[in-house]
Formats: sequence, C-alpha cells, structure tokens
Amino acid sequence: MSGRASLKLCCMVLRLNIDCYGCFRKLRRTLLNMKEIETHLIEKQQCKVSVCGRLRPSDVAIKIRKKMNRRVEILEINEVEDEQTEQNQITGQ
Repeated sequence: MSGRASLKLCCMVLRLNIDCYGCFRKLRRTLLNMKEIETHLIEKQQCKVSVCGRLRPSDVAIKIRKKMNRRVEILEINEVEDEQTEQNQITGQ
C-alpha cells in the first residue's frame, strides 16, 4: 500500500442520506476521526458531503459506508495539483 505522501490532494462530493441530527453528528464524528481528510463540508438539506485531503476516494466512501451503515454515492472527484509539485515542474526539478 502506498504511503500518505504519495497520494494526491483530492476533493470529492458524496451523496449520503442524512435524515436526522443523530446521523449528522455521527457523520461529522466519523469525518473528524479520519486523518486523511483535511477539510469537510456537510450539506444536510442537499444530502451532500464534500471532503478534501490526501485520500483515496474509494477508501473514504467505504469507511463512511461501514461506519454509517448507509449507501454512499460518489458524485464528483477532483484531483488538485499541489503547489509544491507545480513549482518543481516550473523550475525543472
């Protein structure tokens, strides 16, 4: 399994049924305990969750599904280029 440093910075949007405050709290606690997630945004009304960090999207979706015992649907995945990687490409290092 590859190390954490080799994973690219990713932002992804998930659809997850959040129908009560207890589900919201459980999801928030799950996201906060995942070390690979740097930032997250939970949109309760739209049943969407946005997460960013050095992560493997499928792993995050599986972890959330196991903890929440609910269906998780990946809507969108965006890989973000690191500023340091861009600087190295510009300078030729």
